[in-house]
Amino acid sequence: MGKPAADTSPTEVPAARGDLGRRVSARREELGITREDLAERCGAAASYIAYVEERAAAPSMGMLVSLADGLGTTVAELTGRTTDRPPGAGTAMRDAELTGLSEAECRRLLSTHGIGRVGFSGPEGPAVFPVNYVVVGNGIAFRTAPFSRLAGASGTEVAFEVDHIDDAMREGWSVLAVGEVSGVTDEARIHHLHAVARSLPWAGGPRTHWMSMTPTRITGRRVQSG
Repeated sequence: MGKPAADTSPTEVPAARGDLGRRVSARREELGITREDLAERCGAAASYIAYVEERAAAPSMGMLVSLADGLGTTVAELTGRTTDRPPGAGTAMRDAELTGLSEAECRRLLSTHGIGRVGFSGPEGPAVFPVNYVVVGNGIAFRTAPFSRLAGASGTEVAFEVDHIDDAMREGWSVLAVGEVSGVTDEARIHHLHAVARSLPWAGGPRTHWMSMTPTRITGRRVQSG
């Protein structure tokens, strides 16, 4: 008698969380609403919203439209079709208005952490680098590689910019902070920065050199409906 044939039937594996779920969850948290709130906006059950966020769901186009409407965004944004495009490609509002922001509002928008851009002028000319940053007290801190061009900007005045663009609503804001940047050498302070940092730098690699700037000037602007 020959050996029994090997069982080639697929093994059922629980579906992992998908990119759609991550985007729905991130946008919902950005808006500060619960799953129940989103479910009410979409005409769905809260358990279904949980399924979409936690599993590799494949909603119908009608449900995708409802989710996008409920989240104040677009189907293209939720499905990741715009990930390789710069923000702001949509048509501007007819009654768009540019208004200044107070320093208090600028600091609120900086929040505690995120991704911003550091601009400076070095031996090789002007440069701008995106960095993960964290706000500690009145200062802004970020990590870079020890011998990078950015590390070489220590002791000079830099511009730090962070912004947010909402293509669906055609609104956005930007905050600009200016001040001298320097390397952080105090071990206790470095330990504290590691403790409060929410994540490792997205760019990866040995970005272990902390730098910090205390803004001497903070300004901001918002684009909104007039």
